[in-house]
Amino acid sequence: MPRCELLDMANAWPRTDTPALQDVLDALDDPVCRDLVKHLEGTATASDLSERAGVPLSTTYRKLDRLEEASLLTTRTEIRRDGHHTSHYRVDFERVAVALDEHREFEVSVERPPRGADERLASLWSEVRKET
Repeated sequence: MPRCELLDMANAWPRTDTPALQDVLDALDDPVCRDLVKHLEGTATASDLSERAGVPLSTTYRKLDRLEEASLLTTRTEIRRDGHHTSHYRVDFERVAVALDEHREFEVSVERPPRGADERLASLWSEVRKET
């Protein structure tokens, strides 16, 4: 496996803490999305995940996009010395809750796993880049 030369800090495990209710419901209602989450322990590339879950690669990419839109999954991009890049996916939730708010509207909340030091640094770096 090629060695990672540079981590794209802007895309390093970004988080969206307020996903759209319909995006989350659509992703969780999709049996292939649920199966991909089931097979995604730690991090994996789309190819690895496709093989683990027995899902065609093109379908895997579409379902990973759906999970990302629902902010249930994050992506980190590794840029290799040869200029190519590889995306690694990771599940970014521990619990999803749907509730009624004070206006009797449905709202969704997502409980996230704790962040590591590298993720906190990447987030900080991303914020600094926005300011400059």
